[in-house]
Amino acid sequence: MKKFLRRVLKPSIRISIGLAITAIAVAHVLGFLPSDLIRRIDYIIYDVRLKAQVLEPVLDDRILIVDLDERSLQEIGRWPWSRSKVSELVTKLTDELGAAVVTFDVVFAEPEKSDAFALIDLLDAQNPPLSQALNPVKPLIQQTFDHDKKFAQVLKDRPVVLGYYFNQNPSAISGALPPPLFTVDQLDGISLISTEWQGYGANLYELQRVSDSGFFNPILDPDGTVRSVPLLAQFDGGYYQSLALATLRVYLGNPQVIPVFPLGVADDYGALEYLALRSQEIELDIPVQRGLVELVNYRASGGPNAGGYRYISAADILNNRIRPEEIEGRIVLIGTTAPGLLDLRSTPVNPAFPGVEVHANVLSSMLDGEFKMVPEYSQGVVLIFTLLVGIPLAIIMPLLTATWSMVSALFVFLSSLALNSYMFYEQNLVFPVAIVIVMAIAIFVFDVAYGYLSESRTKRQMVNLFGEYVAPELVSEMAANPTGYSMEGESRFLSVLFSDVRGFTTISESLEPNQLREYINEYLTCMSEIIRGNRGTLDKYIGDAIMAFWGAPIPDDQHATYAITAGLAMLEEVPHLNQRLVQRGWPALAIGIGINTGQMRVGDMGSKIRKAYTVMGDAVNLGSRLEGITKTYGVGLIVGQETQTDAPSFAYRELDRVRVKGKDEPVAIYQPIKPQEQLTDDDKNELRTWQQFLIQFREQNWEQAQHLLDQTRVKTQLPVLYELYSQRINVFKSNPPGEHWDGVTRFETK
Repeated sequence: MKKFLRRVLKPSIRISIGLAITAIAVAHVLGFLPSDLIRRIDYIIYDVRLKAQVLEPVLDDRILIVDLDERSLQEIGRWPWSRSKVSELVTKLTDELGAAVVTFDVVFAEPEKSDAFALIDLLDAQNPPLSQALNPVKPLIQQTFDHDKKFAQVLKDRPVVLGYYFNQNPSAISGALPPPLFTVDQLDGISLISTEWQGYGANLYELQRVSDSGFFNPILDPDGTVRSVPLLAQFDGGYYQSLALATLRVYLGNPQVIPVFPLGVADDYGALEYLALRSQEIELDIPVQRGLVELVNYRASGGPNAGGYRYISAADILNNRIRPEEIEGRIVLIGTTAPGLLDLRSTPVNPAFPGVEVHANVLSSMLDGEFKMVPEYSQGVVLIFTLLVGIPLAIIMPLLTATWSMVSALFVFLSSLALNSYMFYEQNLVFPVAIVIVMAIAIFVFDVAYGYLSESRTKRQMVNLFGEYVAPELVSEMAANPTGYSMEGESRFLSVLFSDVRGFTTISESLEPNQLREYINEYLTCMSEIIRGNRGTLDKYIGDAIMAFWGAPIPDDQHATYAITAGLAMLEEVPHLNQRLVQRGWPALAIGIGINTGQMRVGDMGSKIRKAYTVMGDAVNLGSRLEGITKTYGVGLIVGQETQTDAPSFAYRELDRVRVKGKDEPVAIYQPIKPQEQLTDDDKNELRTWQQFLIQFREQNWEQAQHLLDQTRVKTQLPVLYELYSQRINVFKSNPPGEHWDGVTRFETK
């Protein structure tokens, strides 16, 4: 019989391990356990595919790149060139060679100082009489030598697009921005998920007002690689077009851009389905990913000899070495491959990729309507695929030999890559695949390793089931009798605690994202250690809120006492925690705690996709409501009637009798003060006077109640509570509640 049970239980435990790995993979997919390692593996797989794609480059003859290369710098001179030389380049490209659009991956942020202007300034300072004598001709001199103005005249009415950049420094603002394509107000107040910027470096106003322009910021992934670029970016409530989008619009005759939301989504949905370019002749839809970005679908490894785009030296244009048929009707991007001009980017296909060719690739995708897309349903697809692979693998592998387990893992590895590659190359859809591969390998490794770790099997089972909920010492206690514990649903008399940070929205708005993450981690860790140190079971974190309970999985007759002890300890820890937070320049916090005791349903609950060991029931809901009304009474901790009765070792202040939303029966609520043995005579007198006040208040003896309230007010520091009852007395004096009043306060909100 024992051998039979061992034969049945051993695969069951191994299956549980496999399913636990699958659950971790699911948590990663859902964003609960994000992993930098998995993300980097996905980057590697994505980059390898792009490198394979560019092994056979396809030339896009619609776009060519005029290169400010080393030869141009040698023949024409060092960059920046004079405005007259740039004007000559524009004129030759448009008027003589017939370029459809000329786009500068360059910003003209500073005026060009002419020597003639410097001479006038020198005369003004050193020879005023001569300077005054030249006054009649100064306007002619300025007109003749104002190269920025001449450059603006060249740009006017020519199909030229200028570049500019955004930055995150509000004080680093120069030049003039173009008008945004549309604003948050024009989207009925909907703020799209996008890159947001605080400053910019743009072109001179005189140049900006006569030409189109777009920003040329790429998106740098955490490893510093450019895999995507924003088509639109937000600045000061406006959405601005990228250099590639601006170029495309000029090429197509400046069609209107209409943001299109997906059908059937909420009014505040922060993503677009596509950008509709519309004019009488043009109907072009450009799909947009969340964040208003596009993955760069690289056509070649980058550079003059890579084969994706034709490169022409700017010197050849200026020195008339190019025939019109080589340029006519094409989109011309002016950029640089010269290392000294610092416009080489790290990309998946080349660590020194010309920045101007990034924009060329995006243009090609928009013209062809072919984009590498991470679809909105990507997470759902990966989640389903993870479950379809993980669950069968977890169940089958324990029944196989080591050899067949290896074959199964290898089959999953190769088939996942093959299917994912098909979607990438044939459907242009990008799905993360690393989590499935890593999950399959992990299930295999853990399944094989299980035989070498059998003596610690029981403890590992307890840790897998309850380790994230209860303290390690309780897990060890459970491991001594594993058959006595399970996650099956059952009804028990338990105590539940809810804790929440007051004003957390205001706190979160004052911190940077990384600071907020450290801030909330510091708080949750501190409070969770107190809960676990008092034999509590951590249920879940709900943003800044904590839910915990006592009495399960290990039965405990003192669960209410432990819950109150933990709640008081949490309040005592807040000042010490605030000292550490303020030392780091972060705001202090205050918390509210609600505790209730009663019959609850406890067990592993949830869906087929995700479950959690948690508690449910009316008593749980009441605990949440009690936490919510701590602010009303100005106290840090409120407990219900059952908790007060079940933990008689504490002294309490009765606060009120209330009807919370969702319950018809009134409930007495209390503030735990301290253990009975720690009460001083002053404490006892103050609580006695307070209780006499409540009696007079409920008997509608308003004058006597006010007298007792004033008498005890000076002995304690609860200004909100005393002001609350003072206001109630004043109201009831003018509008008596009547002889049938039951003294119960009703709360209509949660």
